[in-house]
Amino acid sequence: MHPPRASRGLPALATLVALAAVSVIVAVLGASPPAVGATEALGAARSPGEPAFVASHRGGAAHAPENTLPAVSRAFDEGFDYVEVDVALTRDRVPVLLHDQTVDRTTDGAGELASLSWADVSALDAGAWFSPAYAGTRVPRAEEFLDLVAERDGRAIVELKGPWDGEAAAALVSAIEQRGLERSITVASFDARTLALVGSASPVLPRMVVLRALPDDVVHAASLAGVRGVIASRRAVAERPEVVAQLHEAGLRIAVYTLNSDEQWREATSLGVDGIITDDPTGLFRWQQDA
Repeated sequence: MHPPRASRGLPALATLVALAAVSVIVAVLGASPPAVGATEALGAARSPGEPAFVASHRGGAAHAPENTLPAVSRAFDEGFDYVEVDVALTRDRVPVLLHDQTVDRTTDGAGELASLSWADVSALDAGAWFSPAYAGTRVPRAEEFLDLVAERDGRAIVELKGPWDGEAAAALVSAIEQRGLERSITVASFDARTLALVGSASPVLPRMVVLRALPDDVVHAASLAGVRGVIASRRAVAERPEVVAQLHEAGLRIAVYTLNSDEQWREATSLGVDGIITDDPTGLFRWQQDA
């Protein structure tokens, strides 16, 4: 859950205010289908000590190559509440599952994704680096991932990486709607403009803003923006634990990234966070059962 370089210097409050402006424009354009609420998308607000939902980071990176269909399938097999994946655009604007700006770390190729065509990316091996057993695994298109979510009746948090334009955002929203997944997919991003474009394309699809640091009045800004909650860094929540209750009082939700130890899970759960994004969903699930 690392922010794109272009967004690191953007103040969190400015991000949410920008979203708010677009939400107002959307509302003025006319009536729309009922939006997916926070409870429907992310469950009821948790109380301190209550188990949070488990989101398997990068599809299920602990057991299979990250952001690949085998990883997502394994996560669904294990029964985790949500899978969390990263989606970014190739040079020819094809949305694919990839976390980094380059393909170097997780494929046998090299170069920035934004400079590679889908034809280039589709030829890469995205599994051999993880294990010989996964040699030949490909970088999946977003549509393939959505097909799998629909087939498995799963839920997902889809983090949009890098710059998105209105056409690309609308195309992704359309792909989600065609599969009837508006109530199964929550779109997230660090980037204000990207989330705004998704909101313009669909007033129904739930969104969450990802934040490394919390603005002074995150509740007010998030409410104006129409997002269903925030995904915040562990450090940000630890510095301001009162924000969990404040968000809940406003009908919003909060998930925390990326927590991988008993100590971190205990700390977050004691605050009543609603979701935990983790590289070790199996460990977290077992810890919740034993806690």
